[in-house]
Amino acid sequence: GINVWCAAGKGTFGTAALIGRVQKVQLDKLVKHRTILLPQLGASGVAAHQVQKATGFRVTYGPIRAYAVPSFFSTGLQVSEENRRIQFTLRDRLVLPPVAVPLLWKALAWGALVMFVLSGIGPDWFSLSAAWQRGVCAATATLVASWRMRGGPLPLDPLPWRQSWPKGALPGCLAGLGAVLLLPLSGLVENVALVSYLAMHYTGSTPYT
Repeated sequence: GINVWCAAGKGTFGTAALIGRVQKVQLDKLVKHRTILLPQLGASGVAAHQVQKATGFRVTYGPIRAYAVPSFFSTGLQVSEENRRIQFTLRDRLVLPPVAVPLLWKALAWGALVMFVLSGIGPDWFSLSAAWQRGVCAATATLVASWRMRGGPLPLDPLPWRQSWPKGALPGCLAGLGAVLLLPLSGLVENVALVSYLAMHYTGSTPYT
């Protein structure tokens, strides 16, 4: 459901895409009915009246949860109030980090390697000792920031902001304060920026993802 919402926000699951698919496969020649069942979270990107005007198919939105689909059909396409409102609980959030971390791991590994190499550049062109002294700390901060951020969205509900970027920045600030004696101020600022950036890409936190 969350991925459908993200796709709807980006337009990849939207009015034009849906109309295009229906017309491409000539759905009107494959089925006798004229109803398209869509996930409810895709409604933000679909103009149902435009779909019906262009294709002749009426759009109906199903329940939030997949487990409720059988009862949805058995009750004549009726959805209870419980299955019209999504609750993004702690249990739901715990499902996402194990998926998100592997997807980003390769990019973070390359980023940490680049930071390690750049940390060795100085007046003597390149110093392995300087790279080891500064680069290991910077590379470690990059990886730790990623892992911390991936667990960061778990307790977001109590935070006062509606936007996701300050909720992503707050865990970075709090964790960065503990390392302020080990990292220069610029490292702390970069750490916060990285965590906030990753939060914006966290699955389901914003339509941008």
